[in-house]
Amino acid sequence: MDNKRVEELSEIARKVRVGIIDAVYSASSGHPGGSLSIADLLTYLYFEKLNVDPKDPDMEDRDRLVLSKGHCAPGLYSVLAQRGFIPVEDLKTFRKTTSYLQGHPDMKHTPGVDMSSGSLGQGTSVSCGMALSAKLDGKKYRVYAILGDGETEEGQVWEAAMFASHYGLSNLTWIVDLNGLQIDGPLEEVMDPRPHEEKFRAFGWNVVHADAHDFNSLEKAFDEVVSDDKPGVIISHSVKGKGVSFMENNVAWHGSAPNAEQYEVAMRDLGER
Repeated sequence: MDNKRVEELSEIARKVRVGIIDAVYSASSGHPGGSLSIADLLTYLYFEKLNVDPKDPDMEDRDRLVLSKGHCAPGLYSVLAQRGFIPVEDLKTFRKTTSYLQGHPDMKHTPGVDMSSGSLGQGTSVSCGMALSAKLDGKKYRVYAILGDGETEEGQVWEAAMFASHYGLSNLTWIVDLNGLQIDGPLEEVMDPRPHEEKFRAFGWNVVHADAHDFNSLEKAFDEVVSDDKPGVIISHSVKGKGVSFMENNVAWHGSAPNAEQYEVAMRDLGER
């Protein structure tokens, strides 16, 4: 990827982060930490990888994305806004009772959302169903799912991983957002699901690693993860709260909204002041 394109994607990702903070601040609730950690990943997917069309969000042969860690909806909504699926100004209606932008993604009311998600682990099974359906129907679209690292403590994740391998779902890619923190604290203190690589390989998956905040690394990982006969997973090493100084690597911002003073600091960090 040339430097010009990296700069363009970096600017889009910056705007995605601004949208995340605007949404959570306006709602006085939400999950900024894990949304910020996947902002670059979402930017890469929606502006480089996914075959999607904002003018035809239900296009039959579109690629599918499942945000299995659905509490990070502010990240998904913000990238959908930048891609043209929804108005950017609607991000400030997040979690309002009159808004279609609910606290977790809602496929019935939000253009560009392929699965209503929330309960952790379930998105993995649904992504398997989508991928198997494509195989059975002879469709060429690919299915992607984004998982939280804490989410991989769920048994359903590994049942789905076994299913995907058994049925040779080579059109399926999962991305594990490995930022090392979950709502109750560091992974190693809660229920450490690592090592991911060895476990996924044991389940028959192709495994690659990526720097979640480096577009060249993401591009390389998405190229290498695809195989002819097995599903693939990218272990995406990220920083929780990336881009906002006081949120980075701070578990307190897993599910907290900034106050007015903190909002101003965040906007300065993101180049909006």
